[in-house]
Amino acid sequence: MDSRMSNRIWSIVQAGGDGGGIRPFIQRWLGRPKPKQYCAFVGGRSPFQHTLDRAARLCQQERIVTVIAREHQREAWSQLDGRSDGTVLLQPKNCETAAGIYLALTYVRARDPKATVVSYPSDHFVYPEDRFLDSVQRAVWTVEWLPDRLVFLGVSPDRLELDYGWIMPGERLDGSTTYQIKAVDGILEKPTAAQADTALAGGALWNTSVLVAKGERLWELGWQCFPDLMRLFEGLSGAIGTPQEEKALDAIYREMPAYNFSSDLVQRVPEHVAVIEVTGVLWSDWGKPERIANTLRQIGRQPVFPLECLGRPFAPIPTLQSGNGMTVQA
Repeated sequence: MDSRMSNRIWSIVQAGGDGGGIRPFIQRWLGRPKPKQYCAFVGGRSPFQHTLDRAARLCQQERIVTVIAREHQREAWSQLDGRSDGTVLLQPKNCETAAGIYLALTYVRARDPKATVVSYPSDHFVYPEDRFLDSVQRAVWTVEWLPDRLVFLGVSPDRLELDYGWIMPGERLDGSTTYQIKAVDGILEKPTAAQADTALAGGALWNTSVLVAKGERLWELGWQCFPDLMRLFEGLSGAIGTPQEEKALDAIYREMPAYNFSSDLVQRVPEHVAVIEVTGVLWSDWGKPERIANTLRQIGRQPVFPLECLGRPFAPIPTLQSGNGMTVQA
């Protein structure tokens, strides 16, 4: 990547979640609660550590901004050894995905108003890394070419999945045969089986939630979609680097509205979104223990947890039959 371009790239690592529906499985396995992004399900690194290392391959370490929950800071700091040159933000409470993204963006803008931002969830699995990062680089180049677009990475589905977000690609925006950059006709978040069936039949992609965008454009769209949230972060901007910074952060989170970034922003502005399909990559949102076990089986790796912790005999993810012959996760 051109050094001038890499000097403009900032990475946001979103690690503020609490593990959701996978918490009972982790409790059975470890005997205590632990957010899934900090669990090493295979090998010696957690998804959080994999995400940080992935981000560091495309930008300088000091340009990585990590958002973690304040109550999880002990877990996070224990895994940040050797990666402490970036900015770590302690989110006072979880107020949905928009707050996490715009908290990090507030700090990025304070240092580099012209930044190109790559936002990564910290609890997803990708393999192989190199091919996935090739697609991230392509998205960065696309944003240089189309600075008014938010560019997402999508993957081709192999079943109907009701917990995932779906992206409906539109017309081609480029002439490449390797990486097809497409406009977006619509976004679905956690659809019904009928909606997902229609999306799949229409060539929709799973949304990996990996986003590349110009920081300026993200900020403008935030003001368009949730000005009440943006006013709070504008107020925080003036306190960054001052003795009042922590108090200002606590104060805005006492009244922080909860907006979902995908449904409350992306779904509302599909004309400002583009998607690149990632090919040759195994991707999974590890939001269910069965997904973790099945993914590891696909790559021939043994999980570090006993399969008995799944709570039932291990089998492929339960499915239902859809109208077009595909399967639907139950």
